[in-house]
Amino acid sequence: MAVKKVNLALQGGGAHGAYTWGVLDRLLEEEDLIIEGISGTSAGAMNAAMLIDGYVRGGRAGAKDGLEKFWRRISEVAAFSPMQKGFVDRVLTGWNLDLSPAYHWFDVMSRIFSPYELNPLNINPMRGILEDLLDHEAVQACSIIKLFITATHVASGQARVFQCDEITPDVLLASACMPFYFQAVEVNGEQYWDGGYMGNPAIWPLIYHCESEDVILVQINPIHDDDLPTTASEIINRVNEITFNSSLVAEMRAITFVSRLLKEGNLDPKRYKDMRMHLIYSADHMHHLNASSKMNTDWDFFLFLKDIGRQTADQWLKDNWDDIGKKTTIDIYKKFLCGPGTEPGDCDLSEKHQLNKVFDTLKKNPEQNKKKQVKKRK
Repeated sequence: MAVKKVNLALQGGGAHGAYTWGVLDRLLEEEDLIIEGISGTSAGAMNAAMLIDGYVRGGRAGAKDGLEKFWRRISEVAAFSPMQKGFVDRVLTGWNLDLSPAYHWFDVMSRIFSPYELNPLNINPMRGILEDLLDHEAVQACSIIKLFITATHVASGQARVFQCDEITPDVLLASACMPFYFQAVEVNGEQYWDGGYMGNPAIWPLIYHCESEDVILVQINPIHDDDLPTTASEIINRVNEITFNSSLVAEMRAITFVSRLLKEGNLDPKRYKDMRMHLIYSADHMHHLNASSKMNTDWDFFLFLKDIGRQTADQWLKDNWDDIGKKTTIDIYKKFLCGPGTEPGDCDLSEKHQLNKVFDTLKKNPEQNKKKQVKKRK
């Protein structure tokens, strides 16, 4: 079997990151699949760092072991949280925390008071977990797998991508810092919030800094949702989903546009990459999990998500192994760019049409466009 080299892009999503754990657990078993680089945000950043830390300690088996220890420790630390579900709650609401008084109290309080008021001592249990389990110096020195962690710089509103030699527990906490729940995290004198606002995850570091043109996106935040949100919590959840996916959609649009220009011979292939995008996602299993379940730290829930992730990754490998290194395996237009008024099969009526319009204008009137630019400068 031919060796395949890929990059991974890992989304964030709280407890739903255990799904990504399952995906990684299965991918690590594929000896002929080489991971060149990983870009991660929030929970995706945690998974990426723990994978590399474990890999340095003991190869693929060490990476699998490190990921399991990380998720188990989260469950153990939160075992006495008032948000833990009881048997009756689990029967009535599944894995969601809809009947948890503690969850609703926390949700309401976080909308009224800031984390500087609710948590003046800035206590974050995740810090202790990372400081205990993560050898960040080993991650910084790792040359086997490239690592890119995204956080949002509060002052500028821009994405800040930290690379391997910069990774510390603070960087990981910054990437996962939800501003309604935690105080901004300081890294080198600058303040950061959750990276999901500006890159969930960021694809461009993998394009610029890795040789492989194959990127496997592990998605845990839905883009499409046909159910109209009507309650306050549903509306907030949907707004967060749209916000946290906006940068990803923009990058997918850019990747598609560059790919089209390359195929038509209008860009230099020596300077631009024709990225091959792949997707591991399980909409059927994840759709019924609402925002409250992202706070569910029950070990059985983590194992449930891990199992779904493993199954989905296993099926993806069976269906797409031969296409890695050869072609994109997702319909980017259908998945990321189709807007209202279009059917899945004819997205050219919307996004394709707009891209064609921009390209044709530049192609047909190059001199006119140059004159316009000169005129603007004057």
